[in-house]
Amino acid sequence: MGHGGNVIDELMTDHREVEELFGRIEGLTPGSADRKLYADQVTMELVRHSVAEEAYLYPAVRRHVAGGDAIADREIEDHSTAERIMKDLERCDAGDPEFDRLIGMLMSEVRSHIADEEGNLFPQLRAACPPAALDDLGDKVRQAKKVAPTRPHPAAPDKPPANKLLAPGAGLVDRLRDALTGRGKKA
Repeated sequence: MGHGGNVIDELMTDHREVEELFGRIEGLTPGSADRKLYADQVTMELVRHSVAEEAYLYPAVRRHVAGGDAIADREIEDHSTAERIMKDLERCDAGDPEFDRLIGMLMSEVRSHIADEEGNLFPQLRAACPPAALDDLGDKVRQAKKVAPTRPHPAAPDKPPANKLLAPGAGLVDRLRDALTGRGKKA
């Protein structure tokens, strides 16, 4: 969850972790209970990642990148789509036929989002933002992920300042629920 380096390196490492979890899901037979375990783990990682991006990355994109408002708005819309899918997925067991449809949709949505960020957004941000600012953003993103929610909250605010104020409280409740239920951990 916290890797070190500038914001781009941090977020790209998150992307690789998500892709690894997707690969584990794809490598299991439909209905396997471990598919749900990995889906919960990927949801936890994606929600923390998205909350951190919305709190710090996208405001920096708006400030530093030409056309940054439109870019940030599109990225936030991608997050909203993925979050709605994750909310529906949360209600499914691995044996539910809907699980396979939803996990496929999530993988497609997230892979497209990652390709866009890594191919377009990150190079633009790297070119427009001083290295020290990218390092500072990396630190802020790492801190945000530590207190961010771990469950999808599609109705929660996705722009500062409201998201920065509400995310830690939702994160605390989510982590408590996860600890009590064992969510994301092998039984």
